[in-house]
Amino acid sequence: MSESGNGSGGHEGRSRRRVGLLSEEPDVIGWVPKGLRVTAALSWRFLVVVAAVYVVAWCVGYLSFVVVPVAIALLLAALLAPAVRRLVAWRVPRSLAAAVVMIAGLGALGGLLTFVITEFTTGLPELQDKLNSSLDQVEDWLINGPLHLRETQIVDFVNNSIEFLQENQASITAGAITTAGAVGEVLTGFLLMLFVLIFFLINGDEIWRFTTRAVPGPVRDRVDTAGRRGFASLVSYVRATAAVAVVDGLGIGIGLWIVGVPLVIPLATLVFLGAFVPIVGAVVTGAVAVLVALVTNGFITALVVLAIVVGVMQLESHVLQPLLLGRAVRLHPLAVILAITAGLTIAGIPGALLSVPLLAVLNAGIKSLLHEPDPDPDAVDVLDKAAPDTPEPDRDGRSDDDERPRNGPEPRKEPDPA
Repeated sequence: MSESGNGSGGHEGRSRRRVGLLSEEPDVIGWVPKGLRVTAALSWRFLVVVAAVYVVAWCVGYLSFVVVPVAIALLLAALLAPAVRRLVAWRVPRSLAAAVVMIAGLGALGGLLTFVITEFTTGLPELQDKLNSSLDQVEDWLINGPLHLRETQIVDFVNNSIEFLQENQASITAGAITTAGAVGEVLTGFLLMLFVLIFFLINGDEIWRFTTRAVPGPVRDRVDTAGRRGFASLVSYVRATAAVAVVDGLGIGIGLWIVGVPLVIPLATLVFLGAFVPIVGAVVTGAVAVLVALVTNGFITALVVLAIVVGVMQLESHVLQPLLLGRAVRLHPLAVILAITAGLTIAGIPGALLSVPLLAVLNAGIKSLLHEPDPDPDAVDVLDKAAPDTPEPDRDGRSDDDERPRNGPEPRKEPDPA
C-alpha cells in the first residue's frame, strides 16, 4: 500500500510539475530570457510603426495631386502671411489684404518670368554664335590635338547621332505628349494652390483651430502649441531661404556679368530658384552657369565662374545661414542632405523642395511636445521674429523650464547687501 501510495504520489507530483511547466500562467514569462522579451517587444512595435508610416506614405503618394499644391500653398502662406498681417495692422480688411498681397505676388512672379524669357530670347543668337565657335574649336582640337582623329570619324559620329534620333522619334514624340499632359496637370495644380492659398491667408488661424478639435482634450493644448511652433519654424525657414536665394542670385549674377558670360539674367534667376532647395539646388544651378561659361567663353572663364560659385556657396554656408536662420531652424547638414535625397527619390522635384521644410516643422513640433510640459498656445506668435523659442533640453534631457518650480510662486531674490 505504501509503495503504491508513494508511486501514485510521485506520478501526481510529476504531473503537477509538467502542468506547471506547460501552463499559460503569468509566471511562465520568467522562463523567457529578458533580452528576448525586450527584443520581441521592440520588434513588433517597430513593425507597427513601419506599417503605419508606409500606409501614410502610400496615401500621400496616391493623393499627391492634392497634397503637393496644399504643401506649396502652406509654404507661400508662411512667406506672405507677414505682409497680410502688416496690412491688417494698418486697418485694411483681411480679405482685401490677402487679395492685395496675392495680386502683388503674382504680378512680381509674372514680371520676373516675362523679363527672364525676354532676356533669354534676346541673348539666344549670341549664345548660338558662341556655341558654334566653341564647337569649331572642339573639332579643331579633336583633329589637330593629341587625339588626332580624322574628320570622317567626327562626321560619322554626328550622322550616327542623327540616325539614333530618327529611329527613336516615336519614343521622343510620346515623351513630348506625356510632357504636354504634365503641363496640364501643373496648371491645374497651380490653380488649386492659389485657391488654397487664399483661404490660408484669410482664415488660417480658424482652419488650424478647427483641425485641433479632432485631438483629445487633455493633450489639445500641447498639440496646438507644437503645431504653432512648427509653423513658426516654417515662417523663419522661408524668410531665411528667400534671403539666401536673393544673395545667391545677385552674387553669381554679378560675377557672370563681370566675366562676360551671356544670359546673365536667366542664369541668375535659375540660381535664385534653385537656392530654395538648400545646398543641392544652388550647387546644381551653379554648375549650369559654369557649363554655359565653358561652352561660350572657354576654359579659363569657366574656372573663374567656378571660383565665384564656390565663394558664394561658402558665404551662404558659413555666414548667411547661421546668421539668418539662427535658432529658428536647427538642422544638421547631413540631415538636410538625407532629407533632400529621400524626397527626390520618393517624389522627384516636389519631394526635394518640400523635404527640408517638412523636416524643420517636425523638428520644432517634436521638440515642443517633448520639452513643454505646460504649454500655452496663445503665447506663441508664429509671425513674430522675437517669439520665444522651444526650450532646449540640457544634456541630461531636462529643459530650461524644468529648472523652475511648476507649483507656487517664483523664488524671491534676496536684496543686494551693497
